Amino acid sequence: MHAGDVNVSSMKNDRGPNAGAGYRRQMPERGVRGTLPGKRVDNGRRRRPAIPMAAVRRGAATRGTMMKSELRKARSRERVARIQALTADDPALAGRLNRILTHARNVRVTEYHLTNACNIRCKGCWFFEYGHDTATREVKDLATLDSFLVSETKARRVNAALVIGGEPTLFPDRLRLFVKHIRYVTVSSNGLRRLPWEGFEDVTVMLTLFGGGQLDDELRAIKPSGRQFTGLFETVLDNYRDDPRANFVYALTEDGIGHIEETVRRIRDNGNRLSFNFYSKYGSADPTAQEHQEALLAEALRVKALYPDTVLSHPYYIEAMITGRTHWGASFGYDVCPSISIDHPDHAERLENGNPVLPFFNTWAADLKTVKFCCTSGHCDGCRDSQAVNSWLMVSMDQFLDSREMLETWIGIAEGYWNQFVWTPFNPSAVTHAALKAERQGAQGEDGHGADTTASGRPALGGVMPPQTVRPTMHVPGTTH
Repeated sequence: MHAGDVNVSSMKNDRGPNAGAGYRRQMPERGVRGTLPGKRVDNGRRRRPAIPMAAVRRGAATRGTMMKSELRKARSRERVARIQALTADDPALAGRLNRILTHARNVRVTEYHLTNACNIRCKGCWFFEYGHDTATREVKDLATLDSFLVSETKARRVNAALVIGGEPTLFPDRLRLFVKHIRYVTVSSNGLRRLPWEGFEDVTVMLTLFGGGQLDDELRAIKPSGRQFTGLFETVLDNYRDDPRANFVYALTEDGIGHIEETVRRIRDNGNRLSFNFYSKYGSADPTAQEHQEALLAEALRVKALYPDTVLSHPYYIEAMITGRTHWGASFGYDVCPSISIDHPDHAERLENGNPVLPFFNTWAADLKTVKFCCTSGHCDGCRDSQAVNSWLMVSMDQFLDSREMLETWIGIAEGYWNQFVWTPFNPSAVTHAALKAERQGAQGEDGHGADTTASGRPALGGVMPPQTVRPTMHVPGTTH
């Protein structure tokens, strides 16, 4: 098992087999350690029973929980008041915000390592760099996976899955179980093997890209044997040409500044879109160190301005992702990252520090028993993961409520994030996606699936969700790496 991970199936009650058995009420001696002395009654003749320290601690914990609950309610009331003031005379802005919150609060995500196997060995891949591929033994039995996913949806109410590896497209039979049980499915892929359309029409495919141009081959086009090959980016473009499910996750590096514009243009011409990521040089002393940070940031922002409909990432996010900094003075790191596994025991202090986390979020290893530390490597000092940074900005909405301009910035960040997924109402390819589904599924009438259903018979997810009135809180998934 990888350091920092925990196997929940092996966790035992450590109180002992006879804990609580043969309990006898005892009146402790005055000053006995572990008790508070009882108070003398008015007549001075008797003492009240001493109060066990455990009960005192429980009472303090209860009061602490109540205080935190009241504090959260007060913050929520303040948030609502500030939002109402900022949007009072701007119904369009209020509508955009409400649309985001309506969708986000209904998404409850968890990440799953589908397999430890992969058909390439990218330089800078944290999965292999830190031994996640050998830490656990993957479950191959479909019945076991099916039962596990039923439990996830019923017991933990998960309805969104980020499926990573390894390379998930190597095992489409396992992926079909995710589609069967979970409403929103996103697959992180290297793109070398195309995910079939049939049965996966509503699955978002996040396509990894390192550096751009010829640098992508240098960093990613490596067989498990170590043999280098060429043309990986071209293969991925061919596999996902005009595919509305596909979104490139383009990891920028200062070594590839000269490739950024051409790479973005080729993705646009291929009928795809992209989000910017940060290439951490895992294996180096400081994976996030940059000698030419300002030049990288300037080029990324310039290309975003040139191709605003292709690059989904908001300029504010791009700057935070490259620099790790924000306007309110916080820097990205473990103490603020929301994409941690909430059931991992090492996060007890983090969960109490007041910074938001993603409700329901866990990352499960391929053995379906081990809870991983977080959504990526577990090595926070070298991480600038795109989706974790995005989620951090989105759960930090309170920091963007000082002015209408900053609120609009936050809305833009959130819209850029949700635009990545084909299953959201924000996806700009929704019309194309619906038309493709109608064209390909219209001929399947004899199977009982019309143009407005998926292969599993569920309603299609490409349309706009009905408006709802919601409080301004949200559940935001951290997705691919």
